[in-house]
Amino acid sequence: MNWYLAVLKNYAGFSGRARRKEYWMFTLVSFVISLVLSILGSVIGTDILYYLYAVAVLVPTLAVAVRRLHDTSRSGWWLLIGLVPLVGFIVLIVFLASEGKQEANEHGANPKLAPQVG
Repeated sequence: MNWYLAVLKNYAGFSGRARRKEYWMFTLVSFVISLVLSILGSVIGTDILYYLYAVAVLVPTLAVAVRRLHDTSRSGWWLLIGLVPLVGFIVLIVFLASEGKQEANEHGANPKLAPQVG
């Protein structure tokens, strides 16, 4: 949960680098929350809570994905490859799951060498 909250605290931080753990833990917690809100919406007959949550975490989700791409020495513009039908999403998943560069790059120092969040 600390990783999730750390991403929300840095909700509009598109600069720097994000570890794989930070990105995937945020994605996992966000998925679980979305799933619970979707089920709750089905029970009460409206998905307004799900949509409000989706809008609320849109910018933090984009920001952590850009920082994750920065960790692999790629520009944040590589997120747009996900728009390419069929293969774009797969390529993006591979980029997001790749190990970050051990050395410092133009986006900052290796985040694994920084103090850990959780």
